[in-house]
Amino acid sequence: MSAADTRRAPLVLLTLVSVVVLAVSLPVATALGSTSIPWSEVVEVWRARLQGVPSDATSDTIVWNIRAPRVLLAAVVGAGLAVAGTVVQTLVRNPLADPYLLGVSSGASVGATAVITLGVLASAGTWALSVGAMVGAVVAAATVFGIAMGQGGLTPLRLVLTGTVLASAFSAVASYLVFRSEEPQAAQSVLFWLLGSLARASWDQLLLPVVAVAVTAVVLLLMRGWLDALLAGPDVASSLGVPVVRLRVVLFVLQALLVGVLVAVAGGIGFVGLVVPHVARLLVGPLHGRMVPVAALVGAIFLVWVDVAARTLASPQDIPLSVVTGVVGAPVFLVLLGRRRYRFGGES
Repeated sequence: MSAADTRRAPLVLLTLVSVVVLAVSLPVATALGSTSIPWSEVVEVWRARLQGVPSDATSDTIVWNIRAPRVLLAAVVGAGLAVAGTVVQTLVRNPLADPYLLGVSSGASVGATAVITLGVLASAGTWALSVGAMVGAVVAAATVFGIAMGQGGLTPLRLVLTGTVLASAFSAVASYLVFRSEEPQAAQSVLFWLLGSLARASWDQLLLPVVAVAVTAVVLLLMRGWLDALLAGPDVASSLGVPVVRLRVVLFVLQALLVGVLVAVAGGIGFVGLVVPHVARLLVGPLHGRMVPVAALVGAIFLVWVDVAARTLASPQDIPLSVVTGVVGAPVFLVLLGRRRYRFGGES
């Protein structure tokens, strides 16, 4: 064991502490908002609902129907963005990569903007925005995949260049749709969605992101040995028996589907997928078997409290989540860069 390994937090202890912090954060976050709710009432609502009995608390509707799904969705989306960021950084072997690097988010923005400005998918009702964003994300992912494969395969450089160029193109399309819209509030609605918001959270929206995050995390943990080898480079991974081409395809599809689902329910939330994987890597090292669960827990805790800040700092209005994550994430990332012993591959 190296000196760097001895400085890192024990995985079991860190995981246990993170789980406890997350478990405490969830009910505490439901008590905070434009209207503060006594802690005793929050506990009563959670206890009664989890036991399947009616709650007598007067704040039952606010706590359980409005804030609880929002807080839980924040935890799921935060965990998912952290996991997606881990996947993308491993896939392209770039510490500056984030879940939106490959154009999936920009494609989702075109779908969501079309719903807001053109009224497409109106028959989907309250699901129209999510469905439109998901369709746009899938189209964008398929386009990036098709172009990269047609030009020689999913190499890191080709993925980054293709994703970046197509992201700019999709963003231009979304801007054009806003420019041509006759809706006076279209630009504000699109901008708020693009910067991320959980204001539309509901219990119905939780199942799909929970499944997407759980499946992705399990697959990554099952392939953790291959992922660790891929960090050392494709030649080293191939020499160790890793099917590099197939692994890259699986990672691309996983992150595309995961990011598409997360953007569909929460819009574009910046910095979480960039900063949190670095925090987890600094805490427990670069090995994916240790890093993935820690990144998911840290991401969940982080976004729960970011959402609390978004709900309370300018109450009764919501602040877009990317505004808060940018203010917090930028200095954190600069501090990480300033650590002379920190490296992307985990050396110290």
